[in-house]
Amino acid sequence: MQETEKSVPVSGKHGASPGDLTTSSELRRLGLRTMSSVVNTSLPEDADLRDEGLGAELVEIGLVSVWAELWAREGLARRDRSLVTLGILIALGAEDEIGSHVRIGLNNGLTEDEIAEVLYHAAGYAGFPRAMAARKAARKALAPDPGRGDG
Repeated sequence: MQETEKSVPVSGKHGASPGDLTTSSELRRLGLRTMSSVVNTSLPEDADLRDEGLGAELVEIGLVSVWAELWAREGLARRDRSLVTLGILIALGAEDEIGSHVRIGLNNGLTEDEIAEVLYHAAGYAGFPRAMAARKAARKALAPDPGRGDG
């Protein structure tokens, strides 16, 4: 699949390079660099993250809309973005994503005690059942054996 260069409106400042990024391929590269850094992995600039199933391009869309346009912004430190993201995911009941973002939060400098405080705080605002489900997902993500992690 050939990518065409097209201008994309940029809504905020990106910390990766001076000036506004205006092409979809520039935003994709920024998104890929940001995601690789945040999740602590190395991906080549031409990595194709699509698969053959339904919604094959969803991760590719996320590279620009989440990793380039949100995580690469200068307004919050990555550690703070992790705190906000965990709170939102708990409120949404997105347990599948919570495990990934617990690990991302640790990479971004959060401690397990701080992650526990996010769970406690979310219980008061998002509800106890959501906080309990998030605790289970967080425990699973923090378990030495990722397949283990009791409630």
